[in-house]
Amino acid sequence: MASTEFATSGSRIPSFFRMTVLERITALRERGILSAEDVRSLATSDHTLRLPIADKMIENVVGVFGLPMGLGLNFLVNGNDYIVPLVVEEPSIVAGLSGAARMARLSGGFSASSTDPILIGQVQAVNIGDPELARAQLLDQREEILALANSLHPKMVARGGGALDIEVFHHRAPTDGRNMIVLHLLVDTRDAMGANLVNTMCEGVASLVETITGGKVFLRILSNLTDRAIAKARVSIPCKNLEGKGFTGEEVRDGIILATDLAIVDPYRATTHNKGVMNGVDAIAIATGNDWRAIEAAAHAYASRDGQYRSLTRWYADESGDLVGEIEIPLKVGTVGGSLETNPSVRINHRLLGSPSATELAGIMATVGLAQNFAALRALSTDGIQQGHMTLHARSVASTANVAEDLFDSVVEALIESGDIKVWKAQEIARNLARNSVVPEHGERSSACGKIILLGEHAVVYGRPAIALPIPLAVEALVRKGGNGIDLVIPRWGLEQKVKSTAGQGLSGILFHILEQLSLDTESMTIEVIPHVPRAMGLGGSSALAVAIIRAVDHAFELNLSSEKINRLAYECEKAAHGTPSGIDNTIATYGTPLLYQRISTQDDSSGEAKARFDSLQLGEPVPLVVGITGRESLTANTVARVRHAWETHQTRYDGIFDQIAALTTAAVDAVRDGHFRELGELMNLCHGYLNALQLSTPELEELVHIARANGALGAKLTGGGGGGSIIALCPDTQDEVAAAMEAAGYKTLIVTAS
Repeated sequence: MASTEFATSGSRIPSFFRMTVLERITALRERGILSAEDVRSLATSDHTLRLPIADKMIENVVGVFGLPMGLGLNFLVNGNDYIVPLVVEEPSIVAGLSGAARMARLSGGFSASSTDPILIGQVQAVNIGDPELARAQLLDQREEILALANSLHPKMVARGGGALDIEVFHHRAPTDGRNMIVLHLLVDTRDAMGANLVNTMCEGVASLVETITGGKVFLRILSNLTDRAIAKARVSIPCKNLEGKGFTGEEVRDGIILATDLAIVDPYRATTHNKGVMNGVDAIAIATGNDWRAIEAAAHAYASRDGQYRSLTRWYADESGDLVGEIEIPLKVGTVGGSLETNPSVRINHRLLGSPSATELAGIMATVGLAQNFAALRALSTDGIQQGHMTLHARSVASTANVAEDLFDSVVEALIESGDIKVWKAQEIARNLARNSVVPEHGERSSACGKIILLGEHAVVYGRPAIALPIPLAVEALVRKGGNGIDLVIPRWGLEQKVKSTAGQGLSGILFHILEQLSLDTESMTIEVIPHVPRAMGLGGSSALAVAIIRAVDHAFELNLSSEKINRLAYECEKAAHGTPSGIDNTIATYGTPLLYQRISTQDDSSGEAKARFDSLQLGEPVPLVVGITGRESLTANTVARVRHAWETHQTRYDGIFDQIAALTTAAVDAVRDGHFRELGELMNLCHGYLNALQLSTPELEELVHIARANGALGAKLTGGGGGGSIIALCPDTQDEVAAAMEAAGYKTLIVTAS
C-alpha cells in the first residue's frame, strides 16, 4: 500500500472524543488533514447531499436520509497513519475500532495487502447442442473475445486495466436439465468500482459468444462474488497488552481464540461473528461511496466457499504466545467514478483517507474489519459485550418510557443495576427520582457532593472569599475486594482500566498514589464509580469522585478515616488534576454543607499546603437554581493557569478585579442568609461581568446566561472554572420555564434547590 502525503500527519489525536464537533474539525485542519474548503463544508453542513442531486441519483426522491459520520483514529497500516471515516448508526463501533487500533499500534500496527482489482462478468449461453465443443471453441477464441471487450473501453486498457482473461463453465439447469455455458470475463477495473464497465463488456461480447457457441445468450452481467479481488490484513498483539477488566492477557487471548474456534465450526456463531466484521467494513464502505450491499454479499458467499459458512477471520497464538489475527475477504472497491464523486461527503472522506488507490482502500477496509472483530471478541471474552448491550437496551427502554432528560442517565444506571429492564420499571424509577428518592438503595455505596460556586470563583485562589453550595449525591462509589490487581470501572463513562503506578498523572495514576499513601497499593479490588453529574462542567465532579472513592475504600478496608483526612487526600487529587486548586471543591465534597470559603495564607510553612477557613452558611430560604450545561468540557487547570499568568503579568490590575468580586461575594453572604433573592440575582449578574472580563466566558455560556435572564431568572452567571462547563441561574418561581428554554436551545440542565 502506497504512502500518502497525508499519512505523515498522524492518526493519533488525543482526547478527540471529548472535543465539540467544531473543535474536532479545527483539530483536523490544524494537522493539515482537511482543507479550508473542507472545513467550511463540514462546519456549515454544505457537505451533505442536496435534494436536487439526490433526485438525479435514484427515482421517486422525496428527501435525503442522514446517518452519523465519525472518525476511527489511531490506525497504523503498513507503517502509514490513517484516519478512517465511518458512517454508521450503531453506538460503540467507532469507539471500539479506535481502541482496537490503538492497542494494535503498540505492537507496530496492522499489515495489509490486496490483489489486483479483478471483477468477473458472466455471459450465460443456453440451447447449446454440444456443451464441451462450445466450451473448447470459446477458449480457442480467447484473444478475439478479449480484444472485442477491450475495444469498448480503451481508456481502461491505457490505465493498465481492462479484460485480462476468460473462463468457461458448463452447468445443467436444475429445473429441466438443459445445458448452460457460462463465460467469465475477468476484468481489471483499476480504481473504478467497475460495475457499469463490466456490464458493458458483457453486453458487447454477447453476439460473438452466440456466434461461437451456436446458442442463445441470456444473462450478461457482472458477478458480485469478487473472489479474484482479495484483501488480507494481519495483526500481532503481545499478551501483556491484552490485560484489563480484571483478566490476564493470557485469559483474554485464549477467550478470543476459543470464540473464533466456535465461529469456524458453527454457522450460527459464524453469522454473528462475521456481522461484527462487517460492522466495520460496511461503515467505511458507505463513507467512501462504495456498494456495501455488494461487499456484504461477496463476503458472506466467500465465507461459505467450502460448503459450510465459517468465520472470515482467524485468531491464534504464535510460538511466542502472542495473539495473532488474520482476515481474508473479497473486496472490490473503487475510488474514482461518477457515483463516488456526486456526493460531497464521499469526496471529503476520500481526502481524509489520503486519497488512496482502490487496492490501498481494500487493504484499509480489511484492516477495519479485523479491528472491529478484535474489539467485539475482546469485549465478549471479558464482560464488555453484555454490559454494552444492556446499556443500549436500558437506554432504549428509558426512551420508550418517556423519561425526562434530567433523569435519563440516572434511570438507565438504575435499570441496569436492577436487572429488570422494563418500561414500567423505568417509569417507577423516574417517579422515585423525581421525589428525590435514591433508587435503588445501595447500603454499600459511599457518596460525595458536587458543588456550585455561587460567587467568588477564581478570586478565591488569591485569598478572596467564595460561596459554595452542595449538589447532593453527585458521585457514588463502592469497592469490592478481590480480583486481579486494582480495577477502576466507571460504566457511564465507558471507562475500565487497571490502576497502576505507571499510569502517569491521569485518574488512574492519582488513585494509585492515594492507595499507596493508605498502604493499599498491593491489594486487589474493583472500584466502581457512579457519577450523577457530568464531568468537567464546573460542578466539582472530580473532587466528588475522589471523595466518594476514598470513602468507599475506607468503608471496604475499615480504615476509620476522619473527614479531615479524607479532605486532605482529596485535595492531593485536586492538586494533581488541576495544578493550584482553591481547595473549595474537595472541602464541600467532603462536608456537604453550604460554605463561605477563604484562603488565609498562600502557604503553610510546615506542610507546604495553603491554609484556609471555611464557615458554614445558614440559608434564609432554600436557593432555587437551574444549572445550564454547555456540553463543552472545561479544564479547570487550564483556566486557572491562564488567569494566574495574567495576574503575574499585571498583578495590580487583576487584584483590583479580584477585590471587586470579593465585595460582591461578601454582599451575597447577607443576601443568602436573609433570603433576598432579587439582590442576590443582581450580585450574580455583576459577578458574571467580572468573570467575563477575565476572559473565562464562551459563546455557549453567554447564550445560556441570556436564555436564563430572558425567561425569568433573577440572576445568571458562569460557575466554576469557565472556558466551557456550566452556568447557574437563580429562579425563585421560574425553574421549569428556564430549564425548558435552555433544553429547547439544545443544552442540558440540572435543577438544584440548595438548602
